[in-house]
Amino acid sequence: MKPTRAFRTGMMRRSSALVTSPRLWKMRLVFWAGALATGVISAGFAVLADEAQGVFAQLTSGQGWRMALPLILTPLGMVICALAADRYFPGAQGSGIPQAIAARHLRDDAERGSLLSIRLLIGKILLTVIGLASGASIGREGPTVQVGASLMLLSARLGGMAHAKGLILAGSAAGIAAAFNTPLAGIVFAIEEMGRSYSSRTNGVVLSAVILAGVASLGLQGSYTYFGLTQATAQFPGDWPLVIACGICGGAFRAAFSRLTLAVTRRLRRWKHAPARKIAAIAGAAGLIVAVSGMATGGMTFGTSYAQARGAVEGETLPWFFFIGKFVVTLASSVSGIPGGLFAP
Repeated sequence: MKPTRAFRTGMMRRSSALVTSPRLWKMRLVFWAGALATGVISAGFAVLADEAQGVFAQLTSGQGWRMALPLILTPLGMVICALAADRYFPGAQGSGIPQAIAARHLRDDAERGSLLSIRLLIGKILLTVIGLASGASIGREGPTVQVGASLMLLSARLGGMAHAKGLILAGSAAGIAAAFNTPLAGIVFAIEEMGRSYSSRTNGVVLSAVILAGVASLGLQGSYTYFGLTQATAQFPGDWPLVIACGICGGAFRAAFSRLTLAVTRRLRRWKHAPARKIAAIAGAAGLIVAVSGMATGGMTFGTSYAQARGAVEGETLPWFFFIGKFVVTLASSVSGIPGGLFAP
């Protein structure tokens, strides 16, 4: 059955009203501004994180007392981060991805605000940078997810937009796209990591946010490959046993890391309202482990270890003890209560 002239006329009027609606355009502009802001802030966050690692490397390089400086600087910096997160920025601890996932399942605005807000955005960036300047084994990519989700939730409030779940998802995906400089990663992340209750009506929102954040990040940082380039190929059948072994061992150790992290944090969670001295003691002990391990490996396990990973991808050989040291310091940093991600480590 063909649509009647009246039906077609009504549809055209409705479409015209949607296109010319000031309220709708206000919502779109606020949303687009939030997506662009995610890309810009993520790019700035990346620069600050790199500078922080550079400062730590500069302070601790050389001979004499500089070599022992991590024994003071790393525990002190991690204690400051843990106490500040507990006192001034509760909800900023850890990578930020669990907070973004949890916020999507909350209906109350006040509860969402305890996990995603401008205050937490500022604290997340500030304390992650301080942690990296102290040598902690953390990354900026996970925190960028919480930053993007916070910005998009703010955009939703300013623009009077509903569907907070979809907007949090869009902000998280935009954050990951900007962090890795790859829009496709943001889309895959949204579907895989955040999309347990993924809805088709959020497709356009997510895609537009990812594209705008990715464009902003690319415009400021330029195009780059996250872990470098390699010409290596796996030959069949000779190299495939090694490929399978790497996959199995990598998955097993990743599962072990997750179980250890959860086991320790569940024990520490009993101290949710612990006095400052206990929080400081945990962070200080974790910082001392990071400092000793970093010094024992010649500084290789401090920070993100991005340079070591990139070098390995491009053909450099890493010493056997690097894996053990990085495993230990990343575990210690994760349970210390400081903000920071796990992607790069």
